Amino acid sequence: MKIELAEKYGFCFGVKRAIKIAEEHKNSATYGPLIHNSKEINRLNKDFNVGLVEDYKVFQTGDTAIVRTHGIPKNELEELHKTGVEIVDATCPYVTKPQQISQEMSENGYDVVIFGDASHPEIKGVKSYATNGAYVVGCVEDLEELKLHDKIALVSQTTRKVEEYLAIANYLIPRHKEVRVFNTICNATFENQEAVRKLSKKADIMLIIGGKNSSNTKQLFSIAKENCQESHHIEDEKELDFSWFEGKELCGISAGASTPDWIIQNVVDAIEAKLKV
Repeated sequence: MKIELAEKYGFCFGVKRAIKIAEEHKNSATYGPLIHNSKEINRLNKDFNVGLVEDYKVFQTGDTAIVRTHGIPKNELEELHKTGVEIVDATCPYVTKPQQISQEMSENGYDVVIFGDASHPEIKGVKSYATNGAYVVGCVEDLEELKLHDKIALVSQTTRKVEEYLAIANYLIPRHKEVRVFNTICNATFENQEAVRKLSKKADIMLIIGGKNSSNTKQLFSIAKENCQESHHIEDEKELDFSWFEGKELCGISAGASTPDWIIQNVVDAIEAKLKV
């Protein structure tokens, strides 16, 4: 059996930047998980004493708080500033972009529509910047229930599928006088998705490596599954089931934007050692 890695996979710019920031701020803590990969978070804690705080009110004057890559709600950021906490912002610039758009367009009288997962920390943050509120939708059907005004501003969660975002835009455009569509899906997401689509069309089995709570990893798995029924979402080599590989000739591998190279390599090494690839 042959192993082939996708042309684009793993750590994106925003995650690399956030990891570097965390490593440069030893003895600090992140507000919420820095990235959606528990094993990398554990490494930062072990090697750099970077802790994890789930409630921003725990921080006290003099503490160093690292803002996670997904960003945090605007009011919570303001509260942290008031308490005298040293804030180190590791919010991905691709996430900062829809935050800024939501605030500007809301202030200019547009109804802000956000395509994404309402429970995801990125979307909670983006929504908080819309001065006059925003609507979060996950599919075209969600739009049918909304009473929107004539002027619409549309943004997307950075890790969503382009095709699904276009479906939302295509529904809104003929129904409203003005619809401004902003491309807030990051380049890395688009490139990784295209690479998975290409590889999964020829692979006999696909492995998508990443956190089970990682949105972009789940999107990659969904794309892989469309083209290769033998697709599996795993967090590390411990979740491998070697019966999956029986009779397979090509194993394709990709990984989410929060998956470090060392985890990917562990998976490859485990397969090679067991199957003597």
